[in-house]
Amino acid sequence: MLSPRVNIYTTTFFAYLIHSVVGDTCSELSTSSLNIQRYLQVEYTTEQNNYWSTGCGALRPSCILYPSSAQEVSAIVTVLNANNESFVVKSGGHNPNKGFASISDGPLISTKYLNEVTFNRSSMTVRVGPGNDWQDVHEALQDDGVTVVGGRIGEVGVGGYVLGGGLSFLSAQYGWAANNIVEYEVVLANATIVTASNTSNPDLYKALKGGGNNYGIVTTYTMVAHPQGKIWGGNLVFTADKAPQMLAAVRNFTERYTDDKAGIIMTAEMTVLGAVDIWIMFLFYDGPSPPVGVFDEFIAIGPFTNNCKTRSYYDLLTYNNFGVIKGSIYTIATETTPLPNATVGAEVLGAYYDHWRNTTKSVIGVSGIIGSIAFQPIPKRLARKAKELGGDMINLDDSVDRIIMEFNYSYLFDFDDAKMDAAIQTLYGGIRDLVTKYTDSGHLPKAYLPLFMNDAYFRQDYFERLQTQTFAASVRDTYDPSGFFARRTGGWKP
Repeated sequence: MLSPRVNIYTTTFFAYLIHSVVGDTCSELSTSSLNIQRYLQVEYTTEQNNYWSTGCGALRPSCILYPSSAQEVSAIVTVLNANNESFVVKSGGHNPNKGFASISDGPLISTKYLNEVTFNRSSMTVRVGPGNDWQDVHEALQDDGVTVVGGRIGEVGVGGYVLGGGLSFLSAQYGWAANNIVEYEVVLANATIVTASNTSNPDLYKALKGGGNNYGIVTTYTMVAHPQGKIWGGNLVFTADKAPQMLAAVRNFTERYTDDKAGIIMTAEMTVLGAVDIWIMFLFYDGPSPPVGVFDEFIAIGPFTNNCKTRSYYDLLTYNNFGVIKGSIYTIATETTPLPNATVGAEVLGAYYDHWRNTTKSVIGVSGIIGSIAFQPIPKRLARKAKELGGDMINLDDSVDRIIMEFNYSYLFDFDDAKMDAAIQTLYGGIRDLVTKYTDSGHLPKAYLPLFMNDAYFRQDYFERLQTQTFAASVRDTYDPSGFFARRTGGWKP
């Protein structure tokens, strides 16, 4: 019988042999100048550790390809067209859905070295590569006194965020991140490099604004630059018993939304066996201090922590990285609700919150469990701003205020995958049932309720909920008639 040490070495050796038998794409490109990393090489391991979910990092690509230009991406796509391999493209590794930006036994295209951040003051635009995290972008721009509409946590990657629409602290002022793209540089399914803008491939330009990875590999985003000075922000933390006041305050804030410069994320958190049971608010104001009245209702509830202060935007984003919990399997899902009026707000929002608590309590013994629900205001003015800026695939109208809810579960071990998959389906499915119930009863207005791609679970049908689904499919058929992206890589498909 082999000793445990020999067993470990033998297992590692056979794993190495398996992953040394690289796929066709990896072999075909091995003689090129492209940076290619394989199993057990340092950069390969580092890349695999740079997922928010260890469930994604556990998948082993046959090799990792590191293009540094659109031309190198085109060369990769040319080789992929000559075989039938599945592949994925990875930006910041935030998406926890397996197979979307992670893969087993196929090539992974990392955008790590597509990391340009170039500010053009004359045009007030910024060329941003998908390989950046948002903290990289803000750090590069802070001395220029400008910013772009981007993520609310520093370690979120640019690529997937923008293609999913992108909700920002600046969205009430400037719309979704996707509304702030002037031009895309894209490698199409046939390996040609094109630009997409209002005047060049305008149908592709629109489809990329919330259409995901169905149309090409974006190698550069040219974004609108906005003047940016000091901001105010941080966290308020409350005990769980403040739930009724918190829900009333977020309802009122969403409906009244008196100041476009204000932004919040209001989250409730529970951990294993109820060791932590709290509310954490992320607050932002685009200025050195908020005027009286903007956040007063939240502060009056009585947080036991208030660390909000005047700081740089970059400082706030990097500070918010405390909310990134790596080293666990991570899942995410979403649902959208019309905002209930003040009369029924406590009942409706309370039912959502109670369903989240009850579902979370059903798995509270799972190792390392952390459950959260985030209430994200989507006021009418955001929808109006998005329309004014040319619209997008999300295509919100301004008939109602909305709240996008985000649900997250983190846990330690993959043997709990089936249990957690069932729980997350119960959670978002139950919320959907409650929205339907309250709409049918008249507690909620009838409204168009798309899902938010950046927060969606792989089992949720993003495109089925879009009013623009037919357009999305027609653009796909125009730019990818062979179904290259539809058949060969992950993500939601129109």
